[in-house]
Amino acid sequence: MNISKKAIIYILISSIAFTIMNLLIKQVSRLPAFELVFFRSIGTLSLVYYLLRKHKIPALGSKRPILFIRAFAGLASLTLYFWALKTTPVGTATSLRYMSPIFAAILAVFILKEKIKPIQWLLFILAFIGVIIIKGFSIDVSLVGMIAILCSSLLVGLVFVLIRKIGTSEHYLVIIFYFMFVAFCISGLISIFHWEKPAGIEWFYLICTGIAGFIGQMTMTQALQMEETSAIVPFKYSEIIFTLFAGWILFGEQQTILSLIGISCILIAVILNTLVKQKTSNL
Repeated sequence: MNISKKAIIYILISSIAFTIMNLLIKQVSRLPAFELVFFRSIGTLSLVYYLLRKHKIPALGSKRPILFIRAFAGLASLTLYFWALKTTPVGTATSLRYMSPIFAAILAVFILKEKIKPIQWLLFILAFIGVIIIKGFSIDVSLVGMIAILCSSLLVGLVFVLIRKIGTSEHYLVIIFYFMFVAFCISGLISIFHWEKPAGIEWFYLICTGIAGFIGQMTMTQALQMEETSAIVPFKYSEIIFTLFAGWILFGEQQTILSLIGISCILIAVILNTLVKQKTSNL
């Protein structure tokens, strides 16, 4: 069976939405990480709850243990990522974050019993090399910051696998509801003791963060429910490309030859992985 075109479209939309969210978060990065998670979750939670009520979908779901595990993994990953952006150079944080598809592929072998061809492992490595070339590593990074972003990436990989394990047995809105509800409650509680009032335009950025996060979360969840983790997750690398273009358009950032080489590595790896996966599925 061929890889679903619909799943690919969803994961690309997700990448664009998360790119917008990251750009917005960067504008308000002075705020505490848990407060950013709180605003990220409250907007998405409101939209999800409205849709659940509108379509009369039971919010509790049936696979509650795995839904809660997915929620806590997502919360921990998001918090670590927002915190790491404050303490780690953006190039290093972004590069390390894209270890998540590698972690997802490895975890999928053990948790989902998915099979990965040796050539796919090489393609994952090629894609990650592309990310490193584009963003680069900075030697000016703390060990704590590096560990935080690696742990965040590992947890994102686990989230990918758990969503695939849940499959279509749960509505995608239920999966997002659990994540956002847990994030809202815990981050909100912690933020009470570390609150910093947003100023002026920051309120608008925070509201838009929730909307962009909802779109990204919704489309990513749907994509992972439709297709095997190893086949669809590599398309998440497109987020780095969208970020580069956004930086060029919004901030006038010019791309170097090395950046173009990195983009080429990512595109080649994603395209070849798709072809390999399609060939394997058709055998």
